[in-house]
Amino acid sequence: MSDRTYETTAAFHELIELIRDSDQQFLTGMRAVGDESSVLEGYRWLTEVLSVALDCYLWADADRPSIVPIVGPTRKFGGDNADAYYYFAPLDPRRNYRLRGTRGDAVYVSITVYGGPTDGRWSNRIVGTLNDRHMTVAPDGTFEVLLGPEPRPGNFIKLDPDTVCLVTRDYLVDPKRGRQVSWSIESLDAVPPPRLTDADVAARFRAAANFIRDLLVFCPMPFDPSKLNEIDEPYPVPQVTYGWAAADAAYAMGSFDLADDRALVIEGTSPPCAFWNLVLWNPFLQTYDYRYERVTINGGQVRYEKDGSWRIVVAARDPGVPNWVSTAGHRRGRIWFRWFLPEAQPARPTSRVVPLAELRR
Repeated sequence: MSDRTYETTAAFHELIELIRDSDQQFLTGMRAVGDESSVLEGYRWLTEVLSVALDCYLWADADRPSIVPIVGPTRKFGGDNADAYYYFAPLDPRRNYRLRGTRGDAVYVSITVYGGPTDGRWSNRIVGTLNDRHMTVAPDGTFEVLLGPEPRPGNFIKLDPDTVCLVTRDYLVDPKRGRQVSWSIESLDAVPPPRLTDADVAARFRAAANFIRDLLVFCPMPFDPSKLNEIDEPYPVPQVTYGWAAADAAYAMGSFDLADDRALVIEGTSPPCAFWNLVLWNPFLQTYDYRYERVTINGGQVRYEKDGSWRIVVAARDPGVPNWVSTAGHRRGRIWFRWFLPEAQPARPTSRVVPLAELRR
């Protein structure tokens, strides 16, 4: 019987112990979520981010890449939403790649390349981005993008020495019936078949653990009691960023704290843009379950006023007015706005709490 010890053994146990103990983040201390629904969502969130971490770090191979979905109805993290499909592929900055796609019904498509640590910690820089407004797309909706360290003609993103991955985004006004973008990726450089080594597999397990640790830094996100039922000033995303933020969007965060007989009325205008939406999140930055009720709404679904403004109502029950978004049984939650390719900086939406009965008159 062999008495050899493996680096992978320690790394595997490290990951399992991290998941085992991470529930303390939302059960005890200053960040305890305090209600049963959020606790249960926390346990489910841990399994979802573990699934993403394994796909992106244990199984990912920058020499022979595949492109994998990282959000969906049962895979939510980092601020997902009901209208979008996100895919991930690892990259080696020394290699050349071809990314192919077919547009489908998306109203916004982008590829963003990120740089930063290579050990699973979240990316801290946007290396480059390309959206459908600046890509050559064939009449049948197909396109290809080349990526590599040296410029090439056509659709191209240069890979800097700190490049680690790419994330694609495609947004649909009607995500239930619309056709999402289909993606594929290949390395243009010949490589031999892979061979497992103890050091490499251990590093992959540690990277998966580091990815989850970074998420635990800000999840669950506590509420600021001085800023409930209001929306912050919108802001654009800088090139130096944290995580996998989009490069050509503006965002605004808010929160709600509503009794069952109260509603939050949010009013505003949106500048011309490729797409915008509002979503409701739990403390783990996950949308509520949009498969069964409307907990998000986008600019193509909103009913507008005659002057082009809009009014969205957040409430536990349907008040019988347009643009109702359900709190899905949550007393408190996060509100998130995003605008892609806005022609101007969005104005800050206003908000007020009113009796639910008042809206039903």
